[in-house]
Amino acid sequence: MFSFFKKSKLPADTAETPADTTAAPVETAAPAAPAPASPPEPAEPASKSGWAQRLKQGLAKTRDRLGGQLSGLFGMGRKIDAELFEELETILLTADVGVDATQNLLDTLQKKVRRENLTEATQLQTALKTALVDLLAPLQAPLDVTPHKPFVLMLAGVNGAGKTTTIGKLAKLYQSQGLSVLLAAGDTFRAAAREQLQVWGERNGVTVISQDKGDSAAVIFDAIAAARARNIDVVLADTAGRLPTQLHLMEEIRKVKRVIEKAIPGAPHEVLLVLDANTGQNAVTQVKAFDDALGVTGLALTKLDGTAKGGAIAAIAQARPIPVRYIGVGESLDDLRPFDAREFVEAVFAA
Repeated sequence: MFSFFKKSKLPADTAETPADTTAAPVETAAPAAPAPASPPEPAEPASKSGWAQRLKQGLAKTRDRLGGQLSGLFGMGRKIDAELFEELETILLTADVGVDATQNLLDTLQKKVRRENLTEATQLQTALKTALVDLLAPLQAPLDVTPHKPFVLMLAGVNGAGKTTTIGKLAKLYQSQGLSVLLAAGDTFRAAAREQLQVWGERNGVTVISQDKGDSAAVIFDAIAAARARNIDVVLADTAGRLPTQLHLMEEIRKVKRVIEKAIPGAPHEVLLVLDANTGQNAVTQVKAFDDALGVTGLALTKLDGTAKGGAIAAIAQARPIPVRYIGVGESLDDLRPFDAREFVEAVFAA
């Protein structure tokens, strides 16, 4: 305790085009009717104030666990002492902030208390908010998809993290910025994933390159070729979900990345790891495993509205500070936005 005072076979890794697949690419485009279990209807971009309110609502469970307990801890009239710090340690750990990040925050606060001779608990609350913003600030780095054309964004993550839904939301986001988008249905292990992506393509009026059979690398290679021929701005490439412990599958996704590099030198321009916020501390394990395998350049943290484990973002910042490009706090298309550290902390502490 803290003391205050004391299978699917992938294409060969060669320079040749991986087109020897069991089925030809299939293109699907927009004007079809909605399919079963379709995504939510497109929404108009919300104002900044509207997003701040939805972020506050989306982080309600995390706020109840973390912010709510902290509000009680820092009640008016309470003094700073060893017991206060021990209670704070417990609250941070139960909110999945993680041992290392918690110790970092406590050390920072202890130094500030001594340096500035703070005595009131309310002063410590303000210091904690500042320390959290400072910890999360390195993760705030919005993604710019304009330096390359096409800009190839490869998505990875475990099954159920929300990769396919995130692709649909990103397609809408980039379209709202005036960019053309093409989707690559690279999750060839699950027919449902391909079908879901086609629904997103229909809703957004975006072409989807897919195959009924074949392998992930071949589909993505064909999608990149189509994007180059049509002068498309952004390619969003889905991949099959896999667990970090499935070493043979992690090797396959490395091969997929190498095939993309052969299609366009320097691509993929972004390797975006999609994380389900409900996994809490397990998200840190996923970040480390996928980063070691692929060189992850950005994170998308989804489903923050369904969990009290939003504090895990601090654990990620401490263990592997890879930029959090986007956070998701709901099901609508407009509920995926760039991460803002101060905005996030303010929403957690909001009354």
